[in-house]
Amino acid sequence: MRHMHTGSHTGSVFRRLGRLEWPILVSMLVLAGAVWGFAELADAVVEGDTHAFDRMVLLALHSETDLADPLGPEWLEEMMRDFTALGGVGVLTLLTAAAAGYLLLTGKSRAALALVLSIGGGILLSSLVKTGFDRPRPDLVSHGSYVYTASFPSGHSMMAAVVYLTLGALIARVRPSRRVKAYVLSIAVLVTVLVGISRVYLGVHWPTDVLGGWATGAAWALLCWLGMLWFQRRGKIESEEQPSRI
Repeated sequence: MRHMHTGSHTGSVFRRLGRLEWPILVSMLVLAGAVWGFAELADAVVEGDTHAFDRMVLLALHSETDLADPLGPEWLEEMMRDFTALGGVGVLTLLTAAAAGYLLLTGKSRAALALVLSIGGGILLSSLVKTGFDRPRPDLVSHGSYVYTASFPSGHSMMAAVVYLTLGALIARVRPSRRVKAYVLSIAVLVTVLVGISRVYLGVHWPTDVLGGWATGAAWALLCWLGMLWFQRRGKIESEEQPSRI
């Protein structure tokens, strides 16, 4: 009897999983992988196992004769500053406010609130994690950008992942074309990656800071997206397909 009950329970689990959309299943797997990856990376950082790798990458991006000079022409360094600004508080706040304003104007006030809470929660999580680890900034090279917080994980990388991936997922969900969905999500990922690379290039973060930021930010963005989808299907948040009121 116990064996039959166990088999029935297992079958029920698989039936429930089968009813889920494949993007949700993939998101859940990626979320679990991101959390596991961050935990493993954080442990390695605390133990000092990543120091050699961090040092090698950071030094490889700067001139051997002048560590204050990143590799490449001056226009590349200026471009990296532009990229790093895409993960700054000012730009991300403006994007969030613009997206929330659009949702409000189209009659989706609860969706706007959910978006603001998701990104606000990401900012809080970033601050808490940084305080918990309190890793010093790199001191091997000159900083090409002003910094004032702890190093691990990278706040710019994490918040870029939170904002751009969340907005990308919301936009992709209302587009019927798979090519458009792939394009929107690819742009969101590309911007997130460029922000992280720029932080290492400018010498303000260790490479593992950026990896940690990406993992944490992606996990939070996926968690918020799944939560918003769950509430949406229960009528707590307006559907993206709902016609606008104006």
